[in-house]
Amino acid sequence: MDGDKRGTSGVGVPFLFRRGRLIRSLQKVSGQMGSSRDFVKYWLPVILFACFIFWMSTETFSSERTFSVVRAVISFLVPGLSGKEVDLIHAIIRKLAHVVEYLILGFLLFRAFRGRSSAWWSWRWFFLATIVVLLWAASDEFHQSFVSTRTASIVDVGIDIVGGILGQFVSGVWKRHRDK
Repeated sequence: MDGDKRGTSGVGVPFLFRRGRLIRSLQKVSGQMGSSRDFVKYWLPVILFACFIFWMSTETFSSERTFSVVRAVISFLVPGLSGKEVDLIHAIIRKLAHVVEYLILGFLLFRAFRGRSSAWWSWRWFFLATIVVLLWAASDEFHQSFVSTRTASIVDVGIDIVGGILGQFVSGVWKRHRDK
């Protein structure tokens, strides 16, 4: 059977990635994106940052590994805190890291979907970026369920979505302010 009819080539490369189809597909949903240079400018940062988030979900950044660093810094800055207070601060820092990670991803996605458009806001871009944030956050938590020192959490997906939405608003306001 021909690779075009099955959706993949004979070597398992997804059909979408063959012969520039990924770039053309993104051009259809993005505002005014017209070249592979635009792909590099708008979508490569999204892809690289999504990979960074995936790396942050490995054992390297598990709670057990980050706790010793956080405890040392907090003990230096605020000596005399109880163990429970340090635990609480560590948990807050980890949840804020989710917000910041996905704020950046949301910012980059909204910017990528906007492309070279002169408009500063579109509900279409917002919806598409939010869907991608949701899917990436869910896949990130799914990935963590296979890492022995990590825990998957639907609450974290919600926190990630909030961060992604905040990032989109920052992107829109940034564009509007910059264009004035």
